[in-house]
Amino acid sequence: MKPEMIILSALLFDFLIGDPRWVPHPVRGIGFIASTIESITRAIFGSALRIAGIITAVLVIGICGMFCWTLIKLLNEINQIAGNIAGVLIIYFSIAPRDLYNHSNSVRKALLSGTIETARKKVAMIVGRDVDKLDEQGIVRASVETVAESLVDGVTAPLFYAILFGPTGAFVYRAINTMDSMFGHKNEKYLYFGWASARIDDIANFLPARLSSPFIALSAIFMRLDFLNCLKILFRDGHKHHSPNSGLSEAAFAGALQIQLGGLNYYEGVPDQKPLIGDNVTELTINHIQKANNLMFLTTVLFTATGVIILTVVKGYLCLGL
Repeated sequence: MKPEMIILSALLFDFLIGDPRWVPHPVRGIGFIASTIESITRAIFGSALRIAGIITAVLVIGICGMFCWTLIKLLNEINQIAGNIAGVLIIYFSIAPRDLYNHSNSVRKALLSGTIETARKKVAMIVGRDVDKLDEQGIVRASVETVAESLVDGVTAPLFYAILFGPTGAFVYRAINTMDSMFGHKNEKYLYFGWASARIDDIANFLPARLSSPFIALSAIFMRLDFLNCLKILFRDGHKHHSPNSGLSEAAFAGALQIQLGGLNYYEGVPDQKPLIGDNVTELTINHIQKANNLMFLTTVLFTATGVIILTVVKGYLCLGL
């Protein structure tokens, strides 16, 4: 099976079934490896937390990359079909567009049924902010922000590295992103230890975030959303976010949907004023969750199709050159 078909098969697989809860997810394995190495490096390096964090990040990336590459190589030598299946599954487990849709759509359904308490519980599964006092608009904003931000680290970034480096690239990216989720917190425990994980994640997402934005704008055209406003807000507000990457997709979504994201959030009772992204042209409604999901899905399709076409053309050119 060609690399292009492996990528497309993994994406189709995700679109059809998402991530079944009864299937052990490899991310849990990455988390176990990261936690184990963290405990070892902390014990060895003591108060030198930044060094411990750097070594942890390097070891986790190295172990995950070597494991994935070795597994696929061995399976390909035993049976080509087994190697192809492993490649599809690794990329499938590295992306999450259907899972992202399922979580945000469950929030939408709860709001449509009028059970705001259930909606708060559902949205708490995808955001870290306090949700106990969120009204309907606050829940919608949290859902749309999650879909917009997660487009890159949950979808286009792993696909980008799968296109460049195959299943191993996608899996290594997932290891990087998992470490950022575990260690990239600005609190007493991880401020220094998680420095390397956070910086590596920023670097890994730099290109995918910037390549994804034009596809969000292109998708806005097909969906008859506000294409010009998408570009306007992208360039005006894309760099307001505390993350050098997440703000780009969030700004593009806000512009296309003519809504305003960001604002005041609470984390464990502590207020955190996020920069406002976009203009409040349209009041946030439940329908914006579905529109954000549609925009996410179409962006995913266009991004992947373009990447696969470029990969096919480059491979064909190299073959002719040889």
